[in-house]
Amino acid sequence: MPSEHAEHAEHAEHAEHAEHDSHAGHDMPAGHDMHAGHDMHAGHDMHGGHGGHGGHGDHVGRFRRLFWIMLVLAVPVVGLSPMFADLLGYTIPGVPGLRWVAPLLGTVMYAWGGRPFLTGAASELRARRPGMMLLIALAITVAFLASWGATLGLLHHELEFWWELALLIVIMLLGHWIEMRSLAQTSSALDSLAALLPDEAERIEGERVVPVSPADLRPGDLVLVRPGAAIPADGSVASGRAEVDESMVTGESRPVERSAGDRVVAGTVATDSNLRIEVTATGEDTALAGIRRLVAEAQASTSRAQRVADAAAAWLFWFALGAAVITAIVWSLLGMPDEAVIRTVTVLVIACPHALGLAIPLVVAIATERAARGGVLVTDRLALEAMRTVDTVLMDKTGTLTRGEPALTEVLAASGAGLDEPQLLALAAAAEAESEHPLARAVLERAERDGLAVPAGTDRSSTPALGVSARVDGHELRVGGPRLLEESGLDPLPGTAAWREEGAIVLHVLRDGEVAGALRLADAVREESREAVEALHALDIEVVMITGDARSVAERVGAELGIDRVLAEVRPEDKEQAVASLQAEGRRVAMVGDGVNDAPALARADVGIAIGAGTDVAIASAGVVLASSDPRSVLSVIALSRAAYRKMRQNLWWAAGYNLLSVPLAAGVLAPVGFVMPMSVGALLMSASTVVVALNAQLLRRLDLRPAAGVAAALARR
Repeated sequence: MPSEHAEHAEHAEHAEHAEHDSHAGHDMPAGHDMHAGHDMHAGHDMHGGHGGHGGHGDHVGRFRRLFWIMLVLAVPVVGLSPMFADLLGYTIPGVPGLRWVAPLLGTVMYAWGGRPFLTGAASELRARRPGMMLLIALAITVAFLASWGATLGLLHHELEFWWELALLIVIMLLGHWIEMRSLAQTSSALDSLAALLPDEAERIEGERVVPVSPADLRPGDLVLVRPGAAIPADGSVASGRAEVDESMVTGESRPVERSAGDRVVAGTVATDSNLRIEVTATGEDTALAGIRRLVAEAQASTSRAQRVADAAAAWLFWFALGAAVITAIVWSLLGMPDEAVIRTVTVLVIACPHALGLAIPLVVAIATERAARGGVLVTDRLALEAMRTVDTVLMDKTGTLTRGEPALTEVLAASGAGLDEPQLLALAAAAEAESEHPLARAVLERAERDGLAVPAGTDRSSTPALGVSARVDGHELRVGGPRLLEESGLDPLPGTAAWREEGAIVLHVLRDGEVAGALRLADAVREESREAVEALHALDIEVVMITGDARSVAERVGAELGIDRVLAEVRPEDKEQAVASLQAEGRRVAMVGDGVNDAPALARADVGIAIGAGTDVAIASAGVVLASSDPRSVLSVIALSRAAYRKMRQNLWWAAGYNLLSVPLAAGVLAPVGFVMPMSVGALLMSASTVVVALNAQLLRRLDLRPAAGVAAALARR
């Protein structure tokens, strides 16, 4: 404690709550399944590893170019295919060599345009994990070999379907282009966070201000940030006061005031005044880099739904292969070998589970990116999925439901002192005016909030363990704790005993040696906490508060907020057991905490949510990190979880259901009634399913994750 504030030492111990802690040294919870290198499509060589976001942009350009080249080549292949000419009723000119254009260009398309699918199939075979790439490769290979057999006269001429091969490759490339563009849009949103950093920083070197690159800054440097400029590195305010737009970190659009001693984050913007900032972290150590890492890890992690999709793709391969074999056998036994080949190829084409492979990764990629922009950092997909099933939210009191700092909650004027409460508060504020102690700031903030005119004071002094003194309006004023009363031989003001029993901090105000009144200070309840609790109740979720504070203090906060259950006097090492006890009751528990001693409980909970990590997001002790300290953000996590699950389920049903229904049609089960699905129609329907899945996932971008919006949505369910 600074010496100038030693006057509050006697009563400061009441402000030391067992819950006071910070985000530091958090370990990853045991059991978090982080597959940092997980590919969006397992085993796909063509995706070259999705670990780096820059790769998505490369894939977009690659598939875009390949699609347009193949589309140009497909025009003569399709136009000069005899079967296509017969369908449209035109005649191919009898120019010498013209009949070889379709086979030769078709071969180029197979080898060049089909290469991504062929290499992907080889990867799946090596990994012994058959999936969508193997199905696509099988379909185009069968079509390629059958077409050459017909061209060379080895098979029936109706099997010369170069045009179907060309359309299949073009449509598949189009589907991959759409997919990669969607993924790239998600990743570029993360990459755009880097663009929030200024191109140039102004470093203060003695009396000079020198322009430098942010990359050249080092911890300890002093930088000048002008109004409207972005802060180039994490740091603390050395001097100045400004409103700072921190929306990119917290998701809140309202600027917050930052002054000397406050921490600031790279990429946030000083809106109205100059700030001098001492750099504490640069480059990959900044909060901005931490945000990008956390979201990138979340997008690379494998979720339970993703595992279901991967398993479904593998089963669909065997389903399609079995259906193709049965189709070939049945049509051959019916004495139609040519139709057997055509039906078999169509089955292999339409059974491609490409939409199934896209169903989950795209939803999670969009959900995690959308969440990051709303100040919700999902570090583990399993946590995101589990949040929709939570029926109990366990919240740490100090720093989560309360601000973790004292606030003046009540003023009591002594009878006979000739002062009312506002006058007493104004005098106390005058005595505390030059102190930076948290208790003094609480008194001054209350006086300012009440719009009081604080008189000027003179002859200020402070005495360790006693309090402050000043001369105000001709009277000697002293403000302090119990030791001040003992030294003066005075008794506490009647009514303050109850305050002490509640665990509140009590300051007495003495005027000319007599007790003029008392001030009650306690850990301030967040304005947003009551809304959060009410909204959780609207969702039929029980709210439990856990704290190391005395039961009287905890019960007061619990009653004020409408908490369902209060767990008080819980030691930090026992928080994990409290979570386990709730789980033993059959409850699905989300633990919300803000401290290092919460880490075991966060790991034990079904979902661990670290709150208030806006300036320290590079560390994560939970599956979800809320960049702001607003407890209402928990509602945003629930809304995101439920919306993402709906999209996953819709996409899985659409992709898998589409395949299960279309394969029998492609096999020709309705041939007896005159319906036979053409191969080209199968290819078009397959690509259409991919587009439907992609567009459905994009609807997640409309989700409003602002804390207030989450509360409004929850209350609307009543």
